[in-house]
Amino acid sequence: MDLEKKIRNVPDWPIKGIQFKDITTILQDPKALKESIDLFVKRYKNKKIDKVVSMEARGFIFGAAIAYMINAGFIPIRKKGKLPYKTIEYTYEKEYGPDTLTMHIDAIEPGEKVLVMDDLLATGGTALAAAKMVEQLKGEVVEIAFLIELTHSLHGREFLEKKNYKVWSYLKIPVEE
Repeated sequence: MDLEKKIRNVPDWPIKGIQFKDITTILQDPKALKESIDLFVKRYKNKKIDKVVSMEARGFIFGAAIAYMINAGFIPIRKKGKLPYKTIEYTYEKEYGPDTLTMHIDAIEPGEKVLVMDDLLATGGTALAAAKMVEQLKGEVVEIAFLIELTHSLHGREFLEKKNYKVWSYLKIPVEE
């Protein structure tokens, strides 16, 4: 199945000039949803991953299913003020301004092997925030994975690789400029 053809482009959302990649079209198609999750399960099922960390909101959809299928725990990373227990936080720059993400302070045990997983790689800021929090709790980031990687001018992969993270993505889609 060509998953890229299942992605809907939404022009000028959330701000003018952004071509938003809407994956709800993958989620609503049972075969596309299964195939997209199975891609990650095949890649990570034998890597002895202890936890899968995903960022809200679209990353949760894939991260929780993948964690279940590879017999790992699932850790949600949320925006500031959304988690009920004590948290650590990381503030970073997004395409449209600063943001702060949080994770529970007891989410990762020292030495645990962690997969950071999100639906889309643009600039890499969100993934870096997640990886830094995993490391703050003494976890080991095995890889940072994405269903979609936007290529060309955003350089998210290069940004993360310069920080010494392994990056994997299934779909590489050029940014419309």
